[in-house]
Amino acid sequence: MTDNAKLIEGLRAAWKQEISSARLYRELARRARASSQRDIMIRLAEAEERHAEKFAARLRELGSAPPEFRESFGARARRWLMLQMGTDAALRNAEASEDTATAQYADLAANETQAESRADVRAMQIEEQAHSRLLSEMTQPPAPSVRLDVMMKKEKWHVRGSGWIGQAIYGMNDGLGSVFGVVAGVAGATNASAQFVIVSGLAAVVANAISMGAGAYLATKSEREVYEAEIARERKEIQSDPEQEQEELALFYELKGFTADEARTLAARIAERPEQMLKTLVSEELGLSTETFPDPWREAWSAGIFTAFGAFIPIIPFFFSDGLPAVIASFAISSLAYFVVGASKVLATGGRWFRSGIEMFLIGLGVGIITYFIGTLFQVDLK
Repeated sequence: MTDNAKLIEGLRAAWKQEISSARLYRELARRARASSQRDIMIRLAEAEERHAEKFAARLRELGSAPPEFRESFGARARRWLMLQMGTDAALRNAEASEDTATAQYADLAANETQAESRADVRAMQIEEQAHSRLLSEMTQPPAPSVRLDVMMKKEKWHVRGSGWIGQAIYGMNDGLGSVFGVVAGVAGATNASAQFVIVSGLAAVVANAISMGAGAYLATKSEREVYEAEIARERKEIQSDPEQEQEELALFYELKGFTADEARTLAARIAERPEQMLKTLVSEELGLSTETFPDPWREAWSAGIFTAFGAFIPIIPFFFSDGLPAVIASFAISSLAYFVVGASKVLATGGRWFRSGIEMFLIGLGVGIITYFIGTLFQVDLK
């Protein structure tokens, strides 16, 4: 398939997606009981129809035309069943469609040959992300959402701290799990020769620590770059089409419980300060905050150091003992460490610390037993 044919195929698929979404929003608007929700659904439908028209215009420029939209009986039946399940189910399905469209438009932008058309597609991609967040808000009770926003702003330490704490806990868990398996397997294969276990264990410690640290750094750096690019695009949209962005901001406030007039007034006041509007839109539309951007180096060090710490635990007994006593001691302290790591996970995930600890304890014990007996199947003669 040529690049031009691939682009036309992508435009046609996007056109169908927008028409289908617009029909769903129109149907939801007809079924909406509250006028505020009805207005939002209509505006979303209109936005999807604008997108469809842009794709149709681009297809005509390429000497093609939008395909005839014939909705199959199966598609109509699925939409009917979805609507019978309730508005929330339909909104969640629409949210999933918006997420699909977001990914689809990323590929479409990559295939676009004209800079202006590519910018249009990326702008629509951002709008689809905004629609997804709007729909997500609509399936959540507004009052708790507002309270949560307030709580998170008051407890910024919690947001900032969760990243490195999570990296530390999961890094330690990863290091402990992988090296415990190596130590148990090598111990089983070498009749628990301390020399072989220590050498293989230390090699695994270094490899895991570097791997986890580098992985955390690259992942966090990429995430931060994506955040910064999204903010740059949002700033450009505010500069090029401030009225559209102000309308989107008003929609978010309507979903949080404000009346349409209150939402428009609040959005207008915020729009008077472009930088504040940028921060607000980035937070509401994209779920980002410049104050909570992850630090790649902090994530890398916490992941690497705690991975090494967790990975070193199973080796400790072999520095002081040999044979079966060292194996038993390694199993004991590693299982205890598994329990501690599991119980500590509640710092990042919440839940019951004892249950989480026991779960990790059993998993760790299983890893050790399985790898030890696998090692015994491949015993080597060290003489």
